[in-house]
Parts: sequence; C-alpha cells; structure tokens
Amino acid sequence: MAKEAVIPFKGTAEQEEQLMSVIAQYKDQDGALIPVLHKAQEIYGYLPIEVQTMIADGLSVPLAEVYGVVTFYTQFSLNPKGEYKVGVCLGTACYVKGSGDILEKFKELLKIDVDGCTPDGKFSLEATRCIGACGLAPVFTINEDVYGRITADDVPGILAKYQG
Repeated sequence: MAKEAVIPFKGTAEQEEQLMSVIAQYKDQDGALIPVLHKAQEIYGYLPIEVQTMIADGLSVPLAEVYGVVTFYTQFSLNPKGEYKVGVCLGTACYVKGSGDILEKFKELLKIDVDGCTPDGKFSLEATRCIGACGLAPVFTINEDVYGRITADDVPGILAKYQG
C-alpha cells in the first residue's frame, strides 16, 4: 500500500476561541481534563497534537498526561474523520463470513489504512467490533447506512454511490 499522506491540522481561529472558552470554564475544576477533551473533540472532530498542546497549556497539565488520556479511551480520536465514515465490523459473526476481505477491499480502493482518512477528507476507515447486526453478517456502515450480506466484490459499487 502507498504511504499515507498526513492531513495537516486546519484549525480555525473560531475553533481556538471556542476551545479557550471551554478551558477557561473548566480550568479550576478537579477532573477537568476529560470534559475538556470531549468538548475539544466536538469542536475539532478529533484531537491532534496541536489541540492537545493547547489543552495541556491551558489546564497546566503535562502534554504526556493529555496524550495518555487521549490514547487510553477509545472515544477519543487522534485522526480526522471523513465526511463519510466507513466502519467494517470485525466481530466474530462478520469476520467468519468475510469481513476481513471487505476491510482489505476498502483499504485498497480508498488507499488508506484503518483509522486513516483520505487526503480530500471525504472518507475515513475504521475496524469496528460487533454492531449488533449479526444476522446480516458480514456488515459495514457508511455513516448511518448499514450494508449487510455483502462481499468484497460488492464494495466498489457501494462506494461509488458516495464518490459522486
């Protein structure tokens, strides 16, 4: 697979102002880090190192502590999400019915790896655990759309609906 392009951070002054307001609101509270991280992710969509640095500086906590929390909890993301978020279920039922091949097909077609985002910001790819649609295995989602009982050969046609 080709080397993935790193998407540069594109925070706006408005986003930074929102973040600074959140930090000011929580600054003197015990346990402020996690609520600030949640708000920051709402503002930016993910938590790149630039945002983590602003939070560390604003709350006067070590950057390593911020990074440790961000990487420990799965609800926080270090990577941007695409306009279309593709999630391929790798739960047992889906995996035994071929979801690994479906994931590989998405990686090939989008030219990104798991947790990656296309350079144009249109697609991101995640490997998920059971989404509760085992009867439709194998399953993947694109945003809120659920696709089941598909094969890797079905992926190009489905993906084309979102590329137009």
